[in-house]
Amino acid sequence: MLDIMSKSLNRRQFLEGAAISLASAPLIGATPAAAQSSWAALVQSVIAEGQKFDPALVVETARQLARRPLVPVVTTDLPDGYTTLPFDQYAGIRAQPGGLIWAGENRGFTIEPLHRGYVFSSPVSLFTVEDEVVRRVAFDRGKFDYGRVTPPPANVDLQFSGMRIATGLERPYEVAIFQGATFFRSLARGQNYGSTARALILRPGETRGEEIPFFRAFWIERPSPASGSLVIHALLDSESLTGAVRMTLRPGDITLIDVEMTLFARQALDHVGLGCTMGTFLSGPQSRRSFDDLRPSVHEVSGVQMLTGNGEWIYRPVSNPATLQVSSFMDSNPRGFGLVERERDPAAFQDDDQRFELRPSVWVEPLGEWGAGSVQLIEIPSDSDVNKNVILYWRPRQVLAPGSETTLAYRQAWCWQPPERPALAVSGRVRQGRGSQARRRRFIVDFTGDRLADAAVVASTRANITATPGTIQNVRIWPYPERKLMRVGFEVDPGTENLSELRLVLQSGGQPVSETWLNRWTW
Repeated sequence: MLDIMSKSLNRRQFLEGAAISLASAPLIGATPAAAQSSWAALVQSVIAEGQKFDPALVVETARQLARRPLVPVVTTDLPDGYTTLPFDQYAGIRAQPGGLIWAGENRGFTIEPLHRGYVFSSPVSLFTVEDEVVRRVAFDRGKFDYGRVTPPPANVDLQFSGMRIATGLERPYEVAIFQGATFFRSLARGQNYGSTARALILRPGETRGEEIPFFRAFWIERPSPASGSLVIHALLDSESLTGAVRMTLRPGDITLIDVEMTLFARQALDHVGLGCTMGTFLSGPQSRRSFDDLRPSVHEVSGVQMLTGNGEWIYRPVSNPATLQVSSFMDSNPRGFGLVERERDPAAFQDDDQRFELRPSVWVEPLGEWGAGSVQLIEIPSDSDVNKNVILYWRPRQVLAPGSETTLAYRQAWCWQPPERPALAVSGRVRQGRGSQARRRRFIVDFTGDRLADAAVVASTRANITATPGTIQNVRIWPYPERKLMRVGFEVDPGTENLSELRLVLQSGGQPVSETWLNRWTW
């Protein structure tokens, strides 16, 4: 059984801590001009343009970079007004057809370099690997359509803020965006962009402030026409560590991104987040908070799904809490976890613009043994549907020692539902409301699955429900075998406590018939 730890934090402290770390990061090291020259010289000394590429060179660059203090990011070279561009004007800056990498080569992928500006002021270097040779992607303002924005002066090298990736030959469609810090997004065929991933997250939710790693450079291998995959190498940097990342992107009905990472610690790190995903949850039937919104539900993720190291399937609905909440699900060698969207009925949202029912679930499958640690969930109070207020990641128990090297890998699936699913009934819609007494809360949880159509299984199924702290009262079960559905109702009485961890699993003959449903009740 998974151990759960909970923590409530002040939202203002959390957000101020993150802002402080963002603001202070560029102040470390030499002056901007000298630092940028030092950074460029280091990359050129290890991975020179025109030389034969070897992935080990990216690892070596990260290793050498870790032996030096953080080289600050230079953001002062942008033309006046570019950092204050309104979003619509910035979004109007797009690469012209001739500025797309590999356009017209029928390689199955094209890369659009993304201009700097708006909130994306940090420079990123882009390289391609063609015929095993490194080629730098040079900035050229003539390859951009600036729309309503005044183009930058001629003969300046602004580098880029990231890249947009499209796939398909006859009708190309976007499959991924890498832009800002270590953020990236992807989707499966037929979906809209939704959740955001981070290659690495450091110290989130801590009052001392979050540390924000960032990508300095990408090396993109030119794909063969029939490969169906794109290989991207990236150099990651931060005050406390550096890293070499290799990502293999395979788009389709499920888009897979295989991530291999080698981290080099400059300092001791006791709070590292791996396989991080961030999503939006504003309101839904399972949430107590309500908003003056004509939409019945507003969310792109509905819950956390986990497959523990001992094989237990767990689902935990997420919420938009009144106070910031941090939950830790202790485990060892997890087999999978992710933020998922289980609601696929458009009628549940009634939103013809956002189309939340088309947002991807993101499932992370660790490759190899990750040891002891916890799946960490952060739920941040929000009053807007644009905030990524739900954060999920794996936090290893082991501290990264200064000078250490850590290698790990995982597979990330951007999908309609995780590729690995339990052969058990799964929880669906959850409702909650006032109970029969002042401090009691009433819950209704629906489970669906093929086994719930079996009359013998239904007759012997019982609901195993616990509350810590608190007691469970007034349990009822409504079986609907013709719909392969079983509805469970109960009340939780927390006594004098203001928080209770709820656990519910359907069992027959002592064996689970359903996944384990978890929830946190807060007064």
